[in-house]
Amino acid sequence: MKKLFGKRIKILRQRKGLTQEKLAEILGIGERNLSKIECGVNFVSADTLEKLAIALDVSIKELFDFEHLKDEEIQKVELINAIKKDLVDIDLLYKIYSAIKK
Repeated sequence: MKKLFGKRIKILRQRKGLTQEKLAEILGIGERNLSKIECGVNFVSADTLEKLAIALDVSIKELFDFEHLKDEEIQKVELINAIKKDLVDIDLLYKIYSAIKK
């Protein structure tokens, strides 16, 4: 849950056009702490949770709206497992990846 929450915070922060530095400043926490929250290492206090909702202009409920992110995590696991088991054409997969990477 911490990883999904962190991913959701990062998405909402970026949509708002905020850097980690700026959001951390608004929240009154260190930038490193915010980074750890976004990476799913740390979780937030109730006070910080409320400040996050205000800073990102969403409800607290919306901060936990990461059901759609679970699908992405499942896709990653399936793809990694397929690669490990040689179930995919690695050359083709790499060409696709190379064509779309930023």
